[in-house]
Amino acid sequence: MAAPKVDADYLKHIEGARKELRTIISTKQCAPLMLRLSFHDAGTYDAKTKKGGPNGTVRFELNNPANNGIKTAVDLVEQVKVKHPKVTYADLYQLAGVVAVEVTGGPVINFVPGRPDVQQVDSGSLPLPSGDANHLREVFHRMGLSDRDIVVLSGAHTLGRANRDRSGVDGPFTKNPLKFDNSYYVELLKGDTPELVKFNTDKVLLQDPTFRKYVQLYAKDEKAFLTHYAESHKKMSELGKPKHM
Repeated sequence: MAAPKVDADYLKHIEGARKELRTIISTKQCAPLMLRLSFHDAGTYDAKTKKGGPNGTVRFELNNPANNGIKTAVDLVEQVKVKHPKVTYADLYQLAGVVAVEVTGGPVINFVPGRPDVQQVDSGSLPLPSGDANHLREVFHRMGLSDRDIVVLSGAHTLGRANRDRSGVDGPFTKNPLKFDNSYYVELLKGDTPELVKFNTDKVLLQDPTFRKYVQLYAKDEKAFLTHYAESHKKMSELGKPKHM
């Protein structure tokens, strides 16, 4: 499908969709799920082949075990799509992630619309919770993202919780899973805490020297985390972006 024409009318629909998403996310307290939706739609990108990425195809992959639970977010965004049919799914899913971060106190992320919807599903996916440092790099470098991007985007775990049907464990990553802040890194440095969950992909951020220096920075300097997060999230949301974006 061709990229949408980002004219004044399209931008008007984007702003209408933004308001609808803000209301839904605030009332349903579904920010973590909306953020997960945006990550999983972008996570298929392959920088070498230029395929995959934030193109709306996650809605065709709901039977993939890695996407368990995302149908709820897809259905909620569908309510917005009905009111703003001109906006592509690809734009809506990334806009949902941006709004989720903002609603929960995170940084304002510059959202640039214009993503086309794609019908062909690509097979790339985000890291497995059991992965090691090499696995993290294999996945994120395939997407064209850096080591700093890996650590700062892992900070999205400041929102939400692990669910047994998705990862085999249950519980939040931070003490306030509906607040976007740097507490993910603070808790990582504390080590294992009975009431909080840490995936292996979280723990390896401390074990790898390059990753660890960013964990230490973000635990100490929340402003640096929020600034870098906004940059990395924007980069992720525009992987494979059309030239007009």
